[in-house]
Amino acid sequence: VQLQASGGGLVQAGGSLRLSCAASGRTSRLTGWFRQAPGKEREFVAAISWSGGTTYYADSVKGRFTISRDNPKNTVYLQMNSLNPEDTAVYYCAEKVGGSGVYYSNEYTYWGQGTQVTVSS
Repeated sequence: VQLQASGGGLVQAGGSLRLSCAASGRTSRLTGWFRQAPGKEREFVAAISWSGGTTYYADSVKGRFTISRDNPKNTVYLQMNSLNPEDTAVYYCAEKVGGSGVYYSNEYTYWGQGTQVTVSS
């Protein structure tokens, strides 16, 4: 499985971006988004089950970010609204194989290359 993250860019505080994570093949796995700011550890942002019926969010993004998926297109989206400078990071999408946890990066098997999001104040 290859994952391709895209949609990052430079946006002013209060603005919006939509990230996409396209999978190279058909998968049936939970997909998550993580982010890593300079000098910080990679942190969980959001995740969505294969069916799309269950979503998970970090407290820091709850109410501002929305994760969704379009399975016929093998694509997962992260709509990010009300962005602030603390959201600046490289954003990665990832898929996990088995297991019950969703919040830790070591629970995920496949990773995309990351897309930079920069929010100016």
